Amino acid sequence: MSKFYVACDLGAESGRVLLGTLNQGTLTISEVRRFQNVPLTEKDSLQWNIAQLYEETLAGLRAIGDFEEAVDGVSCDSWPADYLLFEADSTLITPAYHHRDSRTGEGMQKVLSIVPRETLYEETGIIPTPGNTLFQLGAEKPRRLARARHLLPVADAFNYLLTGVPRVEMSLASATQLYNPVTQTWSDRLLKAAELPPNLLPALVPAGTELGPLRGEMAKINGLEDARVIATCSHESAAALAGLPIRPAEGWAYLRLGPWATMGTQIAQPIITDATYEQNFSNETSYGGSIHFSKQTVGLWLLEECRRFWKEKDREIDDTLLSHLAGSAPPFDSLINPADPRFQTPGDMPLKIQAFCRETGQNVPRKPGPIIRCVLESLALQCRKTLQEIEEITGREVARLYLLNGSTNALLNHFIANAVRRPLVVAPADTAAIGNVIVQALALGHLESLDQAREVVRNSFKTETLVPYATAWDTAFVRLLQLRPA
Repeated sequence: MSKFYVACDLGAESGRVLLGTLNQGTLTISEVRRFQNVPLTEKDSLQWNIAQLYEETLAGLRAIGDFEEAVDGVSCDSWPADYLLFEADSTLITPAYHHRDSRTGEGMQKVLSIVPRETLYEETGIIPTPGNTLFQLGAEKPRRLARARHLLPVADAFNYLLTGVPRVEMSLASATQLYNPVTQTWSDRLLKAAELPPNLLPALVPAGTELGPLRGEMAKINGLEDARVIATCSHESAAALAGLPIRPAEGWAYLRLGPWATMGTQIAQPIITDATYEQNFSNETSYGGSIHFSKQTVGLWLLEECRRFWKEKDREIDDTLLSHLAGSAPPFDSLINPADPRFQTPGDMPLKIQAFCRETGQNVPRKPGPIIRCVLESLALQCRKTLQEIEEITGREVARLYLLNGSTNALLNHFIANAVRRPLVVAPADTAAIGNVIVQALALGHLESLDQAREVVRNSFKTETLVPYATAWDTAFVRLLQLRPA
């Protein structure tokens, strides 16, 4: 007999409602509704359009209700950092601010004047970054907080709207910089520093907690009377890790490519030391109480900025042609250190790359092909450096690297596999939704263990594995480590 689950995958740029079906050890995922998540600009304020996002989610639920199948579970996952405030009667307090709103800088300064960065890290295991929940709260107006009965991260807020049960699942809680991963509780020290009213933050629950049925009228309208709402891994990254087709006892790490690249692994306990702070590693909670240990570095942002520069100069180049030109350029002719501060700010990226190469005594790339090849090779080698740091700190050997949000740039994927000298597994599409669904199935007793769930994933979705074949990357990696601008 088939089991049906709804995954509401809320991303910072777009959202989706997907239907998962588990039947005789096979899982299928189907997208039912997709919608854009476009922030609003009101005067000088950047805000989320929560009403639109919620209505789109409900429309997706109604579409699934029209199938007239007995849906077993519903759950939401989302991006971290942002939050919603609710009054005692569940009314949303508007506006819902975006983490890039200008007020965040003020909040960050206020909090850091009370609690040093090192103390924040010691307390939470999270590298302090602009836009996190704590810094946003530092800029909150007291009258808004006085009105609020509940503060919930986005996915947990949507689960609350669906059920009326306010709970914060630990994976999103751990990304707020208000949660202590050692005690697995909210940090009293930081709640006082943020001057939050008592009991504003709801009770914490682990991933896989059943919250209850859909609210009565909502269940009838959507045709989902039998569905239970589950707090799965509310943090989209934790959901994605739960959905990976990892084999038991496999030594693995993952890479998530976007404007910023995140690389990490899972460990049993948080590692919070001077070394992990200096190397910018964060500790967030994942399924089963494990720790998602990761580091963020610059990623595809470098390519996006190069494309933008050329477009402004009336030299817009098709992505396919750009990849072809890069593949035809001489290998390892020039490299950059992607972690150099100049590459983390917008503007004139090709000129910054040329300046770095000039300062380090390398050949200066002049044309788009060699410039993009320089970027791609450097990003791949930066992945190798981060992977080595992960192995050194955790004391665990990584045998396989999983690529989330698989880059459509096949050249970059091959470069990464060769640079890290390990098989690169391009994970299935919709990995966060897959993880969302299998945690629902585990919570409802339809799967017995995470190992069994991952076996289902392996049997249900195809993956591509890129095996390293070139050895010239070893010499190039030594070069990268020695690059020091004048």
